[in-house]
This record gives sequence, structure tokens and C-alpha cells, in this order.
Amino acid sequence: MEHRERYSSGTKWEPIVGYSRAVRVGSRIYVTGTTATGDKGEVVGVGDAYAQTIQVFRNIELALQALGAGLDNIVRTRMFVTDISRWQEFGRAHGELLGHVMPATTMVEVSALIDPDMLIEIEADAEA
Repeated sequence: MEHRERYSSGTKWEPIVGYSRAVRVGSRIYVTGTTATGDKGEVVGVGDAYAQTIQVFRNIELALQALGAGLDNIVRTRMFVTDISRWQEFGRAHGELLGHVMPATTMVEVSALIDPDMLIEIEADAEA
């Protein structure tokens, strides 16, 4: 088995659930479902789908950078949103940050996320 390198963002859920924010195995990096939380664990951009999506990607970028990559290395994203009718707001932020990369992506509606103020959660896979 190849060496695993892990990154923890320090959120309260990581030790409770038992997961890492991101794991690198070889050249592949897997970023777990990431939400719009700030440095103190607060939800950033409450009610604002675009702002939350931007914050999610800031958090994903931190995890990727800690493991030797960046947003340009993303090959796939999965977006879980609580209101698919707002797809243009989520999509605009995704396009602004990843439009030049054009990763494979999925957006699906879910009934809820772990905090009712969270509108979106994103997983990302990258090749470094």
C-alpha cells in the first residue's frame, strides 16, 4: 500500500466522525466534503449561495496546498446543494474558479447538510 499523507483542517467534525479533510496517495488527492466554514468553524455567507461556494473553494484550496497542489490540479468536483433551483449561483462561483480547468463535475440536491445554514458541500479529487 502506498504512503498516505493526511491533512486536517481542525473542524470539530473530523475527530468525531473520524476523517481527514484531505488524503494524498501517490499523485492523487481526495478532498472530503467541504463546507463554507471560517477559521473559527462559523458558517461564512449565511443565505448567500455564491459566497458559500467561494468559501468552500478557499477551504479546498488550503487542503490542496498543504498536500502540494492547488485548484488547477482538480480533475473532479461533486457539489451537494440544498436548493438546486439556485444552481446558477453555485455554478457561477464554480465556473469563475475552475472554468479554465474544466473538471468533471456533478451537482445534486440533498435534503440537508450537517448545519442548517450550510447551502453547499463540495468534494474534490485532484492529480498533483
